[in-house]
Amino acid sequence: MATKSQPIKVMVVNGPNLGRLGVRQPDVYGSQDLEELRRLCTRWGVEYGLDVDVRQTDDEAQMVHWMHEAADRRIAVVMNPAAFTHYSYALADAAHMVLDADLPLMEVHISNPAARDEFRKRSVISPVATGTITGLGYLGYKLALEAVAELTKS
Repeated sequence: MATKSQPIKVMVVNGPNLGRLGVRQPDVYGSQDLEELRRLCTRWGVEYGLDVDVRQTDDEAQMVHWMHEAADRRIAVVMNPAAFTHYSYALADAAHMVLDADLPLMEVHISNPAARDEFRKRSVISPVATGTITGLGYLGYKLALEAVAELTKS
């Protein structure tokens, strides 16, 4: 996946409405925005020897294409699928391709979906994810990146 001189690539993908972090429901998602998440993930990536690329889209097809890119280019994934979590079988199938490429895919949620609305309690992504971290705010991304670093050690 990476040589000693080349950091492991990790794509951190965020789904719908996460571009509105800091504005959308701060009581649930906190007051930090997407740019702060990008800065933190980049910093944590450096700490763990990872080359982190943070992305966000409201478009389901774009998320699917990013999973194809990750599988084809051998890039580990940290994914916050947001609302796609609960119904996107297309994204779940694409996420499975990352695992088929023998790459880790960590599912992250800023809030704890199990403690929220009934419809949020089911994830179609969790069954195909390497692991899932929920309810820890941005710290969940740090833990997911640490997990990727550990899982990809040669």
